[in-house]
Amino acid sequence: MCTGKCARCVGLSLITLSLVCIVANALLLVPNGETSWTNTNHLSLQVWLMGGFIGGGLMVLCPGIAAVRAGGKGCCGAGCCGNRCRMLRSVFSSAFGVLGAIYCLSVSGAGLRNGPRCSMKGQWGYHFEDTAGAYLLNRTLWDWCEAPPRVVPWNVTLFSLLVAASCLEMVLCGIQLVNAIIGVFCGDCRKKKDTPH
Repeated sequence: MCTGKCARCVGLSLITLSLVCIVANALLLVPNGETSWTNTNHLSLQVWLMGGFIGGGLMVLCPGIAAVRAGGKGCCGAGCCGNRCRMLRSVFSSAFGVLGAIYCLSVSGAGLRNGPRCSMKGQWGYHFEDTAGAYLLNRTLWDWCEAPPRVVPWNVTLFSLLVAASCLEMVLCGIQLVNAIIGVFCGDCRKKKDTPH
């Protein structure tokens, strides 16, 4: 596969994954789909760190767009060989995207390990923090949280989605990083007739 076609495919995948992360983080702000719980005292720190919105979302959206542009046909300036300057921009963007995906993975992993902030017997806190993530395997513990209702499955589902998406983003940004470096040094393998004049 040509570096340009590969960049376009990876870029479209990164854009899709970044939008998934943004939506998942937005849903974490409304536990169980109820806006009445959107209060700094009722949401966990990992929700407010916006790992899905900032890291897996915006910081990966930029490399996705850069990769799609690098995969576009044509020249980025007069006398430029293929899309080498766009590929160079994609190298830096992909490295930035890896950092964003790592941030999202770190925050989401901590959110899964600590569990949600919830009310148990009238006390708000991180009641699963001492279980070191063992609560994930014991669903009977999930009923400990009285408010917000069903917050544990809500957080587990969305943070798990963010962990999976950020892992894929890291892999795809790494692939695009290598692909863009090859594109910078070797150019695009598409024939001259494929590029517009």
